[in-house]
Amino acid sequence: MENFQKRKIRSESASVPHARSQAMPLKLQNKRRHFHSVAVAILLILVTPFAWTAEPEWTGWLGPKRNGWVDDFQPPQKWPDKLEQHWQARVGEGYGSPLVTNERVYQHARQGEQEVAWCLDLNDGKVLWQQSEPTPFKMGGGGERHGKGPKSCPVLAEGRLFTLSITGTLIAREALTGSLIWKRDYNSRFPKSHPYWGVSASPIIVDNLIVVHVGNDDRGTLIALDTSSGKEVWTQGTDGTSYSSPLLANFFGVSQIIDWNHNALCGIEVASGKLLWTQPFPHEGHNQNMPTPTLNNGRILLGAENRGIHSFEPRLTDKGWQVTENWHQPDVALDMSTAVMNDGLLYGFSHYNSGQLFCLNPDNGEIVWQSRGRSGQNVTFLSIPGHIITLINDGELRVLSAAGKDTKQVASYRVADSPTWAPPVVLSDGFLVKDRNFLTRWRYDAN
Repeated sequence: MENFQKRKIRSESASVPHARSQAMPLKLQNKRRHFHSVAVAILLILVTPFAWTAEPEWTGWLGPKRNGWVDDFQPPQKWPDKLEQHWQARVGEGYGSPLVTNERVYQHARQGEQEVAWCLDLNDGKVLWQQSEPTPFKMGGGGERHGKGPKSCPVLAEGRLFTLSITGTLIAREALTGSLIWKRDYNSRFPKSHPYWGVSASPIIVDNLIVVHVGNDDRGTLIALDTSSGKEVWTQGTDGTSYSSPLLANFFGVSQIIDWNHNALCGIEVASGKLLWTQPFPHEGHNQNMPTPTLNNGRILLGAENRGIHSFEPRLTDKGWQVTENWHQPDVALDMSTAVMNDGLLYGFSHYNSGQLFCLNPDNGEIVWQSRGRSGQNVTFLSIPGHIITLINDGELRVLSAAGKDTKQVASYRVADSPTWAPPVVLSDGFLVKDRNFLTRWRYDAN
């Protein structure tokens, strides 16, 4: 794309009329410019069926804004019939998303009893550096098939890579070299500083803070650390942790962290760590608090295992902060899968009916579309203009039209032969997909 743009600029320069032709009729000049613009546009479509207006940057769980939206990507009029494997690297187990910045790919994974941070070249998959950290872990009963992590997605900010181990150790490294900057664990504060099935919450970066809920099922705290030093800036609460990840929101002009912990959904002021509001929503028996909530027009859409989907609206009133539940939709629910917004509608994956994709109106909770049942155990979602990217846990990547009641599958690709629980990354010419042990770059078929 960059090379084509350079050629385009040279072509435009070469087509500027010479001095002796500057007196040509304005109408004829405009006509020639119009034909040239049309020709360039046609060539752009032919050469680059997928248009990208900026270098792809994917810096954390659900992207830079933690909403699953892929900026600046323009889908083609027709998706290709197949994908071609460009490169593949064996990185190890784990559910963390690959990250992309500055033509590099970062992956956090497990090999044996070590958790490994990887940095690879985006173009050829060659290893630029790798750093290992001993991380022995015994998975809780019932979760053995998911492996021993890591389950948390790493995050990039200001030239630093941050990883959170399945046992709750937070590490900051230089993104360029992998050199250790600082390391923190909370085992002295919370014996066994992780929930039953290990840490899966992904930290979030807000300005110069990295924020995540630490602790175990019974007791924990939301903690904010200085990204450069690892120094503790503030902590909030004593609730146990969950498997959900924090969000950044701004309600009524107040920047706040949305934290769904073991007991409640909470809003915490970023600047001070002050608790603003609480909506009780506890873990119940085997019903875990797992998905990341979705934000939409001042509301929080919260899906919970066997507890449907709820719409909560925090409001600042004369009496302080109050939370209103606008609606509850009991016929679909989110187990581990996080839903995303596209064109004003919520797209998600309910574990009811042995797995079912759905589209929901966030204004009233009405279900406007559902796929057939038995679609899979888990789906990770990304949003692009007019489409939803869905990676099923069985290695199938589907592209759906984001068309509300007329939603349908427009493309399907086999991208792995082993389970795919980690979120994919959309690139200018394909996808990055992490399966059980391998990270693969897939490209659109040139034919």
